[in-house]
Amino acid sequence: MIEVGDEAALCCPSLTSAPLDEGAATSLSGVLGALADPVRLRLLSIVASHQEVCSCDLEAPLGKSQPTISHHTKVLAEAGLLVSEKRGRWVWWRVDESRLAEVRRALGG
Repeated sequence: MIEVGDEAALCCPSLTSAPLDEGAATSLSGVLGALADPVRLRLLSIVASHQEVCSCDLEAPLGKSQPTISHHTKVLAEAGLLVSEKRGRWVWWRVDESRLAEVRRALGG
């Protein structure tokens, strides 16, 4: 009999240590789906390489319009990977390091 991973563990137990249960697989697939887009992957990389980044500073390196950047940051935020803070008319982004660490652990890293 195959045992399903411990539900008391972090949101996503390591998929290399035991089979994921349905809830953990759903949670992890949401994060991986958010990362499956090349623009979002680059965006996360840009923000992760800095302490925090203003939305206004993402247009040039990504070559995308502000509405497109807003869409992608929203997807990453909903996946729990980015955290925002509104300052005046701009939104500043930073990576949620604990969520990123959870994803690393879930992937066996």
